[in-house]
Amino acid sequence: MDKDYGSLHDPNATYTMRNLSGDAMGLDSDRGPRDVSITDVQTTMVDGNFPWTLVRVYTDAGVTGTGEAYWGAGVPELIERMRPFLVGENPLDIDRLYQHLIQKMSGEGSVEGVTVTAISGIEVALHDLAGKLLGLPAYQLLGGKYRDEARVYCDCHTESEADPRACADEAERVVEELGYDALKFDLDVPSGHEKDRANRHLRSGEIRHKVDIVEAVTERVGDRADVAFDCHWSYSADAARRLAHALEEYDVWWLEDPVPPENIEVQERVTSETVTPIAAGENRYRVTEQRRLVESGAVDILTPDLPKVGGMRETRKIADVADQYYVPLALHNVSSPIGTMASAQVSAAIPNTLAVEFHSYELDWWEDLVEESVIENGHIEIPEQPGLGLTLDMDTVAEHMIEGETLFDE
Repeated sequence: MDKDYGSLHDPNATYTMRNLSGDAMGLDSDRGPRDVSITDVQTTMVDGNFPWTLVRVYTDAGVTGTGEAYWGAGVPELIERMRPFLVGENPLDIDRLYQHLIQKMSGEGSVEGVTVTAISGIEVALHDLAGKLLGLPAYQLLGGKYRDEARVYCDCHTESEADPRACADEAERVVEELGYDALKFDLDVPSGHEKDRANRHLRSGEIRHKVDIVEAVTERVGDRADVAFDCHWSYSADAARRLAHALEEYDVWWLEDPVPPENIEVQERVTSETVTPIAAGENRYRVTEQRRLVESGAVDILTPDLPKVGGMRETRKIADVADQYYVPLALHNVSSPIGTMASAQVSAAIPNTLAVEFHSYELDWWEDLVEESVIENGHIEIPEQPGLGLTLDMDTVAEHMIEGETLFDE
């Protein structure tokens, strides 16, 4: 397939029609996918660099789907609470089941927060399951793909995150040794000039220190990589505007979350008063909240977190709204390979994606959680296998489960 999404046909490509008979789907020959029912939903939490909540949806056909919910206290308990609303249902009815869960869990706050996160994990598992039942990769369930691989940006860290030279050294190492051409560094790091961090004010020395980090990293990597910088909602409106202005002469991919997330009007003013691209969105839920950021002009780049925001189809809806305003998406992601691949599948299926975040490059067993290779040279090749295209390595899951957790049924 052409990398240029504008090309609708590659004459050199060969395609094989999928066998959608019962045998191909792993079903009995006398039954089809409309005869399948959900029998159980289970969770297991893995102790990664974040606590990953893995979700599995089981069926009476013996086919299982795997998903992931963003970490958060109470997510497994919420998923267990939703189990009765899913057992006996057909797993192919993803939209109906999603809306059903939103409605049934309204008392627990299904507008935003951990309830939406819990539903997200189930929704991802349903896409994996539906893909397996139909013999289709997950991206095909979302309308097909614009690209064959998803670009990955590496969230970088050093032992001395406040040292501009150390950041530049790490940037160069990640580009040269690990093959990434997209990076992100934190800017909410101590500078030695702080007097009162509670008031969110940035003194001139603090801004100079942050500029030094940006200058060191961007000049070191040059055209070899795009570099974003994260502020983690740390600054006042005035401080954010001053920082953004100070960074305008540098090649900043985006400045992420410079102000607290609650007040969209302030976010809009910061964004409108600088040419430094401003990104936000990981603390907003579902398309209704993400739409407010886009329609108000509060962001140049939208950063939803798929296993948190509502799942794969909800992220696709968010992308559709953003595309109407010509706003690209850079998918925030702190997930295991399961949530990361779900983000990559959506990234392939939407036109306006920039990259998917990878937050675990220092965790040497991250990719051992699945049997397949995931990230190669800073990109994820979108698999053609049914569903997400990944298989959990149960031995690795068992080895790294959080104490007190129970391993999935096979």
